[in-house]
Amino acid sequence: MVATTQADEAVPTLHHWAGGPKDGRHDRFSEVTNPATGEVTARLPLASEEEAAEVVAAAKAAFPAWRDTSLAKRAQIVFRFRELLNERAGELAELITAEHGKVLSDAAGEVARGQEVVEFACGIPHLLKGSMTENASTRVDVTSIRQPLGVVGIISPFNFPAMVPMWFFPIAIAAGNTVVLKPSEKVPSAALWLAELWKEAGLPDGVFNVVNGDKTAVDALLTHPDVKALSFVGSTPIARYVYETGTAHGKRVQALGGAKNHMVVLPDADLDLAADQAVNAGFGSAGERCMAISALVAVGDIADVLVGKIADRAKALRTGDGRRGCDMGPLVTKEAQQRVSGYIDAGEAAGSTLVVDGRNGEFDAEGSGFFVGPTLFDHVTPDMSIYTDEIFGPLLSVVRADTYEEAIELINANPYGNGTAIFTNDGGAARRFQNEVEVGMVGINVPVPVPMAYYSFGGWKNSLFGDTHAHGTEGVHFFTRGKVVTTRWLDPSHGGINLGFPQND
Repeated sequence: MVATTQADEAVPTLHHWAGGPKDGRHDRFSEVTNPATGEVTARLPLASEEEAAEVVAAAKAAFPAWRDTSLAKRAQIVFRFRELLNERAGELAELITAEHGKVLSDAAGEVARGQEVVEFACGIPHLLKGSMTENASTRVDVTSIRQPLGVVGIISPFNFPAMVPMWFFPIAIAAGNTVVLKPSEKVPSAALWLAELWKEAGLPDGVFNVVNGDKTAVDALLTHPDVKALSFVGSTPIARYVYETGTAHGKRVQALGGAKNHMVVLPDADLDLAADQAVNAGFGSAGERCMAISALVAVGDIADVLVGKIADRAKALRTGDGRRGCDMGPLVTKEAQQRVSGYIDAGEAAGSTLVVDGRNGEFDAEGSGFFVGPTLFDHVTPDMSIYTDEIFGPLLSVVRADTYEEAIELINANPYGNGTAIFTNDGGAARRFQNEVEVGMVGINVPVPVPMAYYSFGGWKNSLFGDTHAHGTEGVHFFTRGKVVTTRWLDPSHGGINLGFPQND
């Protein structure tokens, strides 16, 4: 989104958050739009390096007191946040729909999945239990503990304005860290709403902060010496940049990148179920999900029947304003709409079969929204751009494979390894698939295998940079560091001087 220095008094101006709304000297702004109508709904200040540093300073100042707050008190505040979010989840869903465009039911589902991580974080006293060995050496005890890092940054994408930040900040806060969240400039309001909810829940000022901006704000977090760790979700090129820059500046980094998720359908599968789930996973949220199915691999002689079933379902979907009970909403920006339309052009030019064309259609919305309807290609080959590229739109490509072996080879050769699924009634084939596929999250007759909060979320290969996945116990470990304490309480008689290296006895 193009930055501007011009103020438009006809729309509200948003702000950063550090203990409360943080207004100040703003030289650059971007526009926030409603993608269903094309209407500009707000202008967003884009932080300078100095403004980002001020928000980091607020988080650093709050850290010592929050670190020393008891686990019981921290868990109480997280639980209060959970209760408030349950009461007001509808408000947050409406904000998401207004700025992202996904339909309200999808936005509500996003909030609910994020809430699962909040509930997981309520158990932080148990999750941070250490270990102790008595008499490891004569009258020597050894204790292992985990402690918070300090200020941690979160850089989140536009497609899940609430859920993705909530993969990280509930655990980070419960573990005793302070947080600076940099949301996507396309969808900033959810982050500010969450900041207000934390304040209402009793979280001390400076523990949860929001800095809005573009690459300038991102680079400020990546290079600031007081930011100890970064969590990122976005495209693979940016994930690689975040990982390399952050680690070069001594930070712990988990950077979740892009995806090209395959769904394999074997000949014995229930084709009606597979068609339903291909439509759900391919076109939900207009395909703007890192776990969306974008490549369907039809094995054997089922492709003609399966493609027909998917086409019938896709044509029946109603696309429009997410507040009108439609099945699918718009893409997030005009640029996204143009990009996806360009891929449809490229797919046609490459010789694949365009079964359902989403470029033109009747969309249930007012104004000039950023719509592309469900689009289905058949006879796609691995050299085509609609197969190789992460399109992030409602475009589903069907690739035909003669055998299971050909299908698994196709997936494992792909540079991405985020999510995958297989549809079959053969338990042996499913077990073989989960063992052989080189992908971080696998679904068996489940098209979007997003794990529960107590398991980790993360991919393999170019879908993840760093060693640690999101949420679950891996999230607890990411936001804490280990410390081992060795203790001896001396008897009245001292052991005397010994300059040798300590040995167990």
